[in-house]
Amino acid sequence: MSRRLFGTDGVRGVAGIEITGQLALALGRAVVNRSELDAPRALVIRDTRESGEMLEAALAAGIASAGGDVALGGVLPTPAAPLLIARHGFDLAVVISASHNPYTDNGIKFFGRDGLKLSDDTEREIELHIDEDTSGGGARIGRIRRLDGGAEDYIAELERRFSGLSLAGVDVALDCAHGATFEVAPEIFARLGATVTALCVTPDGRNINADCGSTHLDGLASAVRDGGHDLGFAFDGDGDRMLAVDRHGSLVDGDELLALAAIHLRERGRLAGGGVAVTVMTNFGFHTAMAQAGIEVATTAVGDRYVLEALRERGWTLGGEQSGHIIEMGFVPSGDGIAAALLVLEALEGGDLHERAAMAKLPQRLVNVRLPDREALLDAAAMEEAVAAESALLDGRGRVLVRRSGTEPLVRVMVEAPSVEETDEVCARLVAIVEELLG
Repeated sequence: MSRRLFGTDGVRGVAGIEITGQLALALGRAVVNRSELDAPRALVIRDTRESGEMLEAALAAGIASAGGDVALGGVLPTPAAPLLIARHGFDLAVVISASHNPYTDNGIKFFGRDGLKLSDDTEREIELHIDEDTSGGGARIGRIRRLDGGAEDYIAELERRFSGLSLAGVDVALDCAHGATFEVAPEIFARLGATVTALCVTPDGRNINADCGSTHLDGLASAVRDGGHDLGFAFDGDGDRMLAVDRHGSLVDGDELLALAAIHLRERGRLAGGGVAVTVMTNFGFHTAMAQAGIEVATTAVGDRYVLEALRERGWTLGGEQSGHIIEMGFVPSGDGIAAALLVLEALEGGDLHERAAMAKLPQRLVNVRLPDREALLDAAAMEEAVAAESALLDGRGRVLVRRSGTEPLVRVMVEAPSVEETDEVCARLVAIVEELLG
């Protein structure tokens, strides 16, 4: 009997309970047995969680037991996976990370030979056969080796993409979330000439994302404001997303950063197809700004994989999410927090982030309602009725979105309205309905 394992960003859950060594072993075997190759070459990288080494060993064992050869890349940001696939000719890559989640969680996500995350159909095929793939041996046993120089390879790719960018005179603070960017982010900024203050770069296995990184910006905001830095960037645990603060310590979110990048690329004739892809969470103000700039917008479901699908379908180069996933296809087919930060600096051309607003945001309120467990269900009809009623009240002035998270046991309630007061009122009513329906 098959199990539903994959969410919007791989398999994710509590390490040692839901994401176990046995599961990692089974996934490693299954992904190789689903491959058309007899002896695929696989890259395995991870973030800094204490459970990462255990899962790395189990995955490598599973891949090797099915005949695959494994290169262990150690701690590297998620976007290094597709770049190293292309650079070294790997057939697949596995990233062990739970992104912005606390250290107690971990996850496993796969990239194919094309550098893209596996399709929903391929993930479903792995699920259909995962149990049978854990039994028995294979005629060939693969080898497991260390990959030396992976971090330097990743930095070299960043240097190549931003070879024309000089950060001389730029004073930047970087919050690396005690995660996968803790070494490579300060290094590339320094190589490009910036004065770098690196925060949260002492991972101990348990402090990843703990009151730091792109989900906890207060520390970075204070450091930038009090330290007189020009701006700051915060990455998440696996380095595929980034948010910024200006010199006053004010948040600049993914929508604003993406708008700045889109207009910059459009003005220089580098915005392939003349469009940008975003998700349903993107602020209404972004759409207004893009219309004024003559840039087409495609809207997708939440998740960088869906943004990526839209870009590939249209032949576009730029897309992203409010949470800070920004994809520039000309560099890597994945969100890359470091590359996104450098793209923002490229777009600023030495200017002040505080003074270069590319869009006016509508007030937005997002509340996460925790589910009692991952299998909890809402009364869909009742929820749709409540959303429809609130949407009608905001017709033409704002919008409402209620959705279940694909990575955490949460229901996300998001409201945009012309005023903060109305936004909060509508959001409070919807949150109360969600909580009532959950009992």
